[in-house]
Amino acid sequence: MKNFNKNKTERVEVMALFGYEMTPCQPLTFRRQGEEETEVSELLQTQIRFVGEVAIHIFDVLVGRERMRLEFNSRDLSWHLTQ
Repeated sequence: MKNFNKNKTERVEVMALFGYEMTPCQPLTFRRQGEEETEVSELLQTQIRFVGEVAIHIFDVLVGRERMRLEFNSRDLSWHLTQ
């Protein structure tokens, strides 16, 4: 896995499971541009932040032992990764 600048957000492709048990959405894997798929080890916490009329769904996850954050923008249906 490449080094990641902690001050930037990166757009990623995510495979997620929707409507599963008590969690309406659970990211399973993500793919950075030009890299192979990375598996999410554990979903730690979810929250929703509203920016104007846009809901940003925030998923704190573990990838191996590294904590990361995946954010889903409900307006343009894009996913972003931060660490």
